[in-house]
Amino acid sequence: MRGDLEFGSLPGLVRAAAERHADREAVVDGRVRITYRQLGERVERAAAACLATGVEAGDRVAVWAPNTADWIVSALGAVTAGAVLVPVNTRFKGAEAVRVLERTRARLLFVTGTFLGTSYVAALRSAAAQPPAGGAAAAGEVGPLPGLPHLRDVVVLADDAPADFRTWKEFLGAGDAVPARAVRARADAVGPGAASDILFTSGTTGEPKGAVITHAQTLRAFGVWSELAGLREGDRYLIVNPFFHTFGYKAGIIACLMRGATMVPQSVFDPWAALLTIAGERISVLPGPPTLLQSLLDHPARAAHDLSSLRVVVTGAAVVDRRLIDRLRGELGIPTVLTAYGMSEATGVVTMCRRGDAAETVAGTSGRALPDTEVKVAGPGGAALPPGEPGEILVRGYQVMSGYFEDPRATAQVLGADGWLRTGDIGVLDAEGNLRITDRVTDMFIVGGFNAYPAEIEQVLLRHPGIAEVAVVGVPDARLGEVGKAFAVRSAGTAGEAGVTAEELIAWARREMANYKVPREVEFVRELPRNASGKVRKTLLRGQAPR
Repeated sequence: MRGDLEFGSLPGLVRAAAERHADREAVVDGRVRITYRQLGERVERAAAACLATGVEAGDRVAVWAPNTADWIVSALGAVTAGAVLVPVNTRFKGAEAVRVLERTRARLLFVTGTFLGTSYVAALRSAAAQPPAGGAAAAGEVGPLPGLPHLRDVVVLADDAPADFRTWKEFLGAGDAVPARAVRARADAVGPGAASDILFTSGTTGEPKGAVITHAQTLRAFGVWSELAGLREGDRYLIVNPFFHTFGYKAGIIACLMRGATMVPQSVFDPWAALLTIAGERISVLPGPPTLLQSLLDHPARAAHDLSSLRVVVTGAAVVDRRLIDRLRGELGIPTVLTAYGMSEATGVVTMCRRGDAAETVAGTSGRALPDTEVKVAGPGGAALPPGEPGEILVRGYQVMSGYFEDPRATAQVLGADGWLRTGDIGVLDAEGNLRITDRVTDMFIVGGFNAYPAEIEQVLLRHPGIAEVAVVGVPDARLGEVGKAFAVRSAGTAGEAGVTAEELIAWARREMANYKVPREVEFVRELPRNASGKVRKTLLRGQAPR
């Protein structure tokens, strides 16, 4: 049955899951173990707190935190209150997170305390210390951070918080006076066509763009995904993919809610911890990028752990080595190993292999279009090309976004009036409709499963006083698939030994941007190769880089 018709909205899904799977374990997060009934109660309490805080239907509520039970409850509580969820990348630095909060005019933020040795609260306060660039805040809009006038409340998902923020416990307590009927009324008012979330990606300009996705699109797409993957009630799902990503939030949390599977979030991927969890919790479902799966297979302690419970693996985001598929099926005996292709602008899923597909299909392609989804490979004029010929991948279907949040210009660049979404990827369709990704129209490269956009990285590197020009390309990496390499021109007067070194520039970059964006190598050049119009010829730079 179509998910959008069955549940109506994500609040409807949460309520249905709490009723259908009441006593089944819903979330296992360390010592925290809660049933579906308890999850439903916690989500409604979080929704009540959102109402008490003043969150209105359509307000944007952001979550900047790692994979935990609190992320699940706070996010689902926000959407149950009618808010639009804005997941924020945990690898972002403070300034990057603030830009997302600014763009969406987020009303409420849930933020982790300290994660991986970094105080997210301190990073947020430092980055938002300046008054808003657009001028004074509107009357009545006075929040705890001067640079974010629309952000009225910040809730720290911890036991301690600064005086002008609130702890998770204090936030939840504020909602105790809100009657259950008010929460139910707000949840019932959320329609299938309402926006459920804004997932941020980046384009070739480096400016962040938020894809707006509805409740119906999310439910329908991941109802199909769950069916094709074979997810079923009682499965135990290790969610390593971050919740800020479609693959973690929707193919993880939402899919589990739809099928009554147990969510086992892992905040940071560690092969040793993953092996212990798979064996100890009898994990049956493990989606993740190829690098994650490879690290499990190659771990020296793998043989000491019982991984026989694994039943389903779904991967993507990079070309998959046929040997990886064979090892997962052969060495671990996993019956279902699938690959898929998607993007935030298309609700995260466009094509997918089917159970029973041959290993060469799973390894060599990203599968076929989802039902009720059109995929074509087009030439420069938009006309479909025959099987075997490479061209830009275009997608049309129910899961294509309505547009980028408050950015009609950027929307018009990728979404035509006829409904076709330009993906920016180059691919080839075979005679059976299986899609193989061969290249990218843009310069994007993928670092361990995360999209890295050279233009965005270049803009940051150019802020360094010792850099006059820079171009970034992706180069092969044995562990991560691809990493960034920067070709940089030093500023005048800083050339030679007196100028910034590669090590210094990389160390500086680590303080300014998420780690996966940081170039692993810097090569200094006297000038960048350009064409007659002045555009950097990155094909030549890729030729210089080892391939």
